[in-house]
Amino acid sequence: MNIIEISQSSVDINSLIKWLNELPQDGAVVTFMGKVRSLENQVICLTLEHYPQMTEKVFSNIIHQARERWSINRVALVHRVGKINANESIVFVGVSSVHRRDAFAATEFIMDVLKNEAPFWKKEQTTSGENWVEAKQSDVNALKKWY
Repeated sequence: MNIIEISQSSVDINSLIKWLNELPQDGAVVTFMGKVRSLENQVICLTLEHYPQMTEKVFSNIIHQARERWSINRVALVHRVGKINANESIVFVGVSSVHRRDAFAATEFIMDVLKNEAPFWKKEQTTSGENWVEAKQSDVNALKKWY
């Protein structure tokens, strides 16, 4: 079972965690929530654009890959688009499984692949102007451990 959402609304973390916890056989629920950071208070907001049909397809494929590698049950993958202010949540990944190792690994895998393959275009508004955000080498390097 999967929840995949791409929305301009804030992430309802409590309802997602409740859903992830519903299966009595699962002994592990691992979650990750990312937010828009503002180092030295430079970032005011991010604006994310995407192609909806492509993004949903990529998200489904990432979850499918995780299911092929680990024994996991529920997966929630929620990503915001549009204007997102500094310190607001931008992404949520949650995975439930019988065992913690599978849940931890799958959650990390999903985030690493998402950072590299999700078709998002990010524009950053800072105190000194706007700029498009390029992919980070650290994200590319993180992906290498999975393939």
